[in-house]
Amino acid sequence: MGQCASRSRSKDGDRAAETIGCLALVKEQRSRLYILRRCVIMLLCWHKNAKAKKKCN
Repeated sequence: MGQCASRSRSKDGDRAAETIGCLALVKEQRSRLYILRRCVIMLLCWHKNAKAKKKCN
């Protein structure tokens, strides 16, 4: 997870490759957070609907 700061910067090509690697890491983390957020919302809605069904019975 700490790949962005772990490499030394000696050449412009290395720096560009490192930047691309960091951007890919950020994109992956954003995707993971999106999935996690969607799962939490789904579970909260499911829990809310389960309570509402119990009250109706």
